[in-house]
Parts: sequence; C-alpha cells; structure tokens
Amino acid sequence: MVSQKTTASRNKDIGFTHEDFAALLDKYDYHFSPGDIVPGTVFSMEPRGALIDIGAKTAAFIPIQEMSINRVDDPSEVLQAEETREFFILTDENEDGQLTLSIRRIEYLRAWERVRQLQAEDATVRSNVFATNRGGALVRIEGLRGFIPGSHISTRQAKEDLVGQDLPLKFLEVDEDRNRLVLSHRRALVERKMNGLQVGEVTIGTVRGIKPYGAFIDIGGVSGLLHISEISHDHIDTPHSVFAVNDELKVMIIDLDAERGRISLSTKQLEPEPGDMLKNRDLVFEKAEEMAEKYRQKLLQQERGETGRDESTPEAKEELDIPTATDEEVTVAVVEEAGEETSAVVEEAEEETSAVVEEAEEETSAVVEETGEGTSQPETTQPEAIAEPEVELETAPEPENVAEPVTVGSE
Repeated sequence: MVSQKTTASRNKDIGFTHEDFAALLDKYDYHFSPGDIVPGTVFSMEPRGALIDIGAKTAAFIPIQEMSINRVDDPSEVLQAEETREFFILTDENEDGQLTLSIRRIEYLRAWERVRQLQAEDATVRSNVFATNRGGALVRIEGLRGFIPGSHISTRQAKEDLVGQDLPLKFLEVDEDRNRLVLSHRRALVERKMNGLQVGEVTIGTVRGIKPYGAFIDIGGVSGLLHISEISHDHIDTPHSVFAVNDELKVMIIDLDAERGRISLSTKQLEPEPGDMLKNRDLVFEKAEEMAEKYRQKLLQQERGETGRDESTPEAKEELDIPTATDEEVTVAVVEEAGEETSAVVEEAEEETSAVVEEAEEETSAVVEETGEGTSQPETTQPEAIAEPEVELETAPEPENVAEPVTVGSE
C-alpha cells in the first residue's frame, strides 16, 4: 500500500498540481466569437437539436431551426452521430458557458455568393414554382426564396396553374443587404427566342395588349413592343384607334435587347407609302417582305458607310433614318412604367413576407425556449448584431425581400 508520504513525495517531484492543470487549460482555451465558422463533431442528438463538440469547455448546441436553410422536422435529416462538419457560431456563451451554432447561416452565405456569381455570368437557371400570390410567383434558387413579378411571367396560363412547373429564369435583382432576389421568366424566354431572331426579320404576331404608348405583340410565345412611333409614318393619337386585342398582323423586328429582354417591332418600316397602315393595311402586309428587304439593305449600307442616299429630298432622308423603339424618350417611358409596376408588386410581396417572417421568428423563439427549459440547451434568441440569414427571414431593420423565412426561407 502506497503511503500518503510517498504520494506527496511523487507530486512534489512532478511539480504539477490540479491548479496548474486548470491554469494550463485556461491558457490554451480557444476563444470563440459570434460569426466564426469552426469545425465540430456531433456529440449527442437531442429531440430538438444536437450537442456539438467544437473544443470549448462545454458542448455547443445547435437548435433544429438552425440546421438547414430549408425546413427540418427531425435533426437526423441533417446530422448523424459522430459526424464532423463546419458550424457557424450564432451567439456568445450563455450563463452556462454554452455556445449556440448554426448550419443555416453557412448555407445562406454560400447561397448568396453562388447567386451573385450566376447573375454576373448572366446565367439562365431553372426552378420550380412552389407558390403564387397576387403579385407573382415564388421559387427557390440555391435554397433562397426568389420572386417573379407578374409582369415578368410570360405565359397565358393562370398563375395558380404554374405551381409545380419548372420555369427558365433570368436574374433581375440580387441584393443580399435588402434581401431581394427577383427573377424574370419573360427575359429567359425572350433571350431564347432571340437566338432565332434577326433585326429586319418579318414575323406574324397577335396583339395581346394595348397601351397609350404602343401595342404588345405576341410573336411565338414572347412579347414585343410596337411603339406608337413605329406604327405609321402618319401621326397617330392612340394605338387603340388602329388595333384591337387579338388582331393578327405582320411586324418587322427593328431591335433586339437581350440584356433587358425586349423586342422592338415596327409596321411603319413596312409601309410602301407613308400612312398605308391607316389607309390600306392589307397592302402593307402584302408588301411586307419586299419592304423588309429594302430595310435590310439600308442597314447593310449604313454599316458599310455606303448609304448612297440623296439627301436633297427630305423624303429620302427620312426613309434612310431608321428610327427604332429604343430612342431615349421611348425607352424612358417604357422603363418608368415597367419599373413602377414591378416596384408595386415587390412592395406588396415584401409586406406579406414581413408578416410571415415575424410569425416564424416568434414561433422559433418559443420552440427554442421550451427546449431549453428541460435541458442545458440554450435559448436561440438571435442577437441583433448577427444578421438573420434568410432571404426573407432577414434584413435590417425589416426583411424587405421577396423571399420567405429561411433564406427566403422556411415554409
């Protein structure tokens, strides 16, 4: 039997006490701060979360609401025992010395990074419509909830019938700070359609809408603008005096703007004589190909700098000036109207989203508090200093995006 004297003698020889060991632990203890991304190993699975070993004195906790950018009903859908992966430190230590972690924040940050990259590449993406509202349709891109304004949905179907359908989409706005992810179905279709179109080409279209500034013509599933200035050489007070919805007519393409998803059309350039669109529309359509060929030749001559025009006659000068629906005045009018419409739709969607987000956050807080009462798990109330990673669950001061909670988030 080892005597107490012998043990004391050995401790003295070693020169290392329990106090020394505690001091050494403090010296090499890692300092963790909210916002850090650290590796961790799943220590224990809990009904509403999991305990994670990240090298701190106390195992950190990740609530089920922070396990994914998408909805999670059971922790085992995301994590497995002894699994090692990266975690985002969501909050500082609570009174028990326990940190709160998140995977959702990492997914959120990387999703925005990927979406910004796709926008920079002007990529076309496909996504499934999971819901619609009065303003438009909702989709998910890289896990983030995106919004398609009604004015950018190019289909004759009712919006409700789009649920479950995959749509090609282009990015209109990617703004992480304001939680805005806005997309366009129309732009994607126009770009695809443009690949088979050429300036100077004559095509048959149907009048789908008439505005004070012109008529929208459906050409093969996409919409082009026949501006009032491109209907005829003669003055026109309003397009309503010339066209009716569902009228079928021949139009010539005078501009293709892939960046903004716009096709500009003209019947004015097809008139054999000024004013024929008002006096003899059938003659205009009969001579359409012939007049279009003359138009194309003028374009070629201008490109080569060999116009060969006789500027002594005003008629010849006017004929060789090739006006389009992209003049500054025209563009401003169309852009302003489209902008106002889109803005109104987005604001309406944001108000609706804000209400959903607030409700979801209250529910999340309640669930986490309930979980924490029976265990050492911390309350997951988010500190104001940490931005909520959801295209919809987040934005300071209010989630402005067209996205729902959980990155535009959880359902």
